[in-house]
Amino acid sequence: MTSKKDILNRLKRTEGQLRGIRKMVEEDKECIDIVTQLSAVRSSINRIMGLAIANKVIECVEHPDSDPVKQEEKLKAAIDLVVKK
Repeated sequence: MTSKKDILNRLKRTEGQLRGIRKMVEEDKECIDIVTQLSAVRSSINRIMGLAIANKVIECVEHPDSDPVKQEEKLKAAIDLVVKK
């Protein structure tokens, strides 16, 4: 399972990338360079989302709800997040 600290570090890195992109836009950098960086941010966010969802699924499996119906609902909600992604 990915730790909270790892996810926060990834978010901080992504935040720094976004600040860099904002600066690129302010400095009228080439469109292709900006789009390349935006694509990297999108990939980073997708990865963070995947890790968060995986953590939720692992949590549901390792610590199942005593009510099987609620357990199924939790797992379905996690799967729905993957499908939406």
